[in-house]
Amino acid sequence: MGAGRKISCLSLCHLVAALAFSHMIAVFGAKKQLRFGQNGQFKILQVADMHFADGKTTPCLNVFPSQMRTCSDLNTTAFVERMIRAEQPDLIVFTGDNIFGFDATDAAKSLTAAFAPAISSNIPWVAVLGNHDQQSTLSREGVMRHIVDLKNTLSQVNPAEAHIIDGFGNYNLEISGVKGSRFQNKSVLNLYFLDSGDYSTVPSITGYGWIKPSQQFWFQRTSSNLRRAYMSNPEPQRGPAPGLVYFHIPLPEFASFDSSNFTGVKQEGISSASVNSGFFTTMVEAGDVKAVFTGHDHLNDFCGELTGIQLCYAGGFGYHAYGKAGWSRRARVVVASLEKSEKGDWEAVKSIKTWKRLDDQLLTAIDGQALWSKSPAGGRRKKHVVGA
Repeated sequence: MGAGRKISCLSLCHLVAALAFSHMIAVFGAKKQLRFGQNGQFKILQVADMHFADGKTTPCLNVFPSQMRTCSDLNTTAFVERMIRAEQPDLIVFTGDNIFGFDATDAAKSLTAAFAPAISSNIPWVAVLGNHDQQSTLSREGVMRHIVDLKNTLSQVNPAEAHIIDGFGNYNLEISGVKGSRFQNKSVLNLYFLDSGDYSTVPSITGYGWIKPSQQFWFQRTSSNLRRAYMSNPEPQRGPAPGLVYFHIPLPEFASFDSSNFTGVKQEGISSASVNSGFFTTMVEAGDVKAVFTGHDHLNDFCGELTGIQLCYAGGFGYHAYGKAGWSRRARVVVASLEKSEKGDWEAVKSIKTWKRLDDQLLTAIDGQALWSKSPAGGRRKKHVVGA
């Protein structure tokens, strides 16, 4: 009798949950499906380290003395707005230290103000956490929960299927092919977002946080499911769809480069965790990740390739973040482009390229480069792109 009542209760609970979910979709609308445009491209704007605080009253750091009187968080807001107008991205990704908690009087107000340009643009946007977001009036979980309640965001607190996972803000997005093409119901580009933590909670380990085994397990399972779906009917493919990964704190492997084997600049040390949790190896083993994008070290903006994966910084964006006077704040843009069949139909992803824009008078584009391209045999080739 007890078992029968339990089964009946579970069925009823599932029904109630399903009805509640259906009601939520009806009231709030379903999450927007991301897909490539009719031009065969998908463009991502990365904004790293806004360090937003209290708006007009928050001073800028590391700018020329002549700029100090009129420079504030509002300069950061203006830069986001300029970038959105100039690039018209399909998705905006904020990679942590969105606010500088120590100087934010009210975390909720600061977060809403920091993301206001993305919210008002009606462009889908997402965010992950850095090491400073939780240092105000909201906990780390509280910050992420506030973010997911904001308009137009596709951010998630954590994946529904992961019952035990470290951090807040681990999730993925699937980018479908062009509507009307044979890839319209397949994810041809996969985006992974992870919480790289803030500071170590292990007494014997100092320094910054890292991506934990539970997160890596979720990534492995998610990547495996996406690869299987892409290589299965309908329209089975010979290899996995390319994947891009976004988080805040760089991996120790970012220290593998010198000026001879990266594009961009390296003006400070790599502030990774003091331990290596093995996430880079996990991504290499998965086989679908083509590039990783981080923030955290504001004076680094380079991309370098290691074992088939591009490791990229965005460069510092915010004006209440440390920087260097005369070295423009900057943002990174990534564009994935589809190939066309002989009949003129849009197919799978052919190439992924990137460039940066500076917050100068012309929003100057620099360091255009190819991150990945599909070879005729379905493998990989790489070439440098002159200009953006």
